[in-house]
Amino acid sequence: MLVWLGLCAVAAFLAALAAAFGAVPMGEQAGFAVLLAPTLHLIFALGALPLIFGAIGHFVPVLTKSRAAGPVIHHLPLVVQAAGLIVPLALLGYLPQWSLHLAATVDAAAALLMFFWVSRRLRGTLGAPHPGAHWYGAALLCLFFAVSLVPVWLAMPESRPALRLFHLHLNTLGFIGLAALGTLPVLLPTALREPEPTAAMRLRTDLVPALAGTLLVAAGAATGFWLAVPGALLLAWVIGRDLFAWGRAYGRKVGAGETAPLSIATVGLLLLLLAGLAHGAGWMPARAALTAYVALFLLPLVTGALAQLLPVWRFPGAGTPARQTMQRRLAGGGRLRAALFFSAGLAFLFDAPFAVLPAALALADFALRIGRAFYNPRQS
Repeated sequence: MLVWLGLCAVAAFLAALAAAFGAVPMGEQAGFAVLLAPTLHLIFALGALPLIFGAIGHFVPVLTKSRAAGPVIHHLPLVVQAAGLIVPLALLGYLPQWSLHLAATVDAAAALLMFFWVSRRLRGTLGAPHPGAHWYGAALLCLFFAVSLVPVWLAMPESRPALRLFHLHLNTLGFIGLAALGTLPVLLPTALREPEPTAAMRLRTDLVPALAGTLLVAAGAATGFWLAVPGALLLAWVIGRDLFAWGRAYGRKVGAGETAPLSIATVGLLLLLLAGLAHGAGWMPARAALTAYVALFLLPLVTGALAQLLPVWRFPGAGTPARQTMQRRLAGGGRLRAALFFSAGLAFLFDAPFAVLPAALALADFALRIGRAFYNPRQS
């Protein structure tokens, strides 16, 4: 099922980029603006959210040294995926508005159920669990509160602008951001096959400032710009500590082809915090910051992570030549994809025409590599 979630995420991203590219007439961004909300929810609700649920279900047993998830938790990402399909269809008018209440209720219940499962695993661990597991609990709480706001603003249109912004930031920085920041200090050293000695310490000490920063940014977006500034600085401090630690431990290898997308995603999140402050100060439109978030952070994060995880999920257990071959194929071209995602993100920030093109090329390259890796993974 984890392989299915990964493939569906890539398919959802490709569909969203194709819709965005087709909506841009004659190099203008006006067409994309019309489809912005459905396109972003296709990326987030149908692509990223189920995949992150599946990844949490995979990583928590590893980090807590406990048994694999049971049937309910194992299949919960499919429930979330079904709810995610409802959202863009409802936003496009193909489903009634009450279906958004249904999707939000399903996602909130799934987030709460997964949170209690993570908490139970943390309490039942023999010895101290890996601190990265706590980040997943914080991310799930952010998701729960974010989706719980949807029925409120649908029933109270006068509160919609503020609640929508709070919802947006709790999802992008809270759920996706915290889950990523809790995973990257573990995943990147694994990809480089070299330990990073300060990772556990940072994960243990940085969760509180990261969560506080997320809440301050979300509250500042909804109520007042002055709250967002210290929140962005807290998050930037956490991200900067990761980048500094990786640079000190690995040097130039951190930007090698295999880990370049993960590194660019981390740098991209740091730049996006600055872009968010620029938007809050009125210097940048919201559309530019949102679309740049996808290209600068989400796409390199997911493709970089899937290059490492898809072979593990397809060939579980001890390492095999087939797994190594698949990892080599998926990681190939990582530096070029990272450069394309980065250029697309900068183009979105400056509202450049056809900014979606380099992101689409990078994602299409990764999709083709997936196809080749799955076609015959045992041949080099």
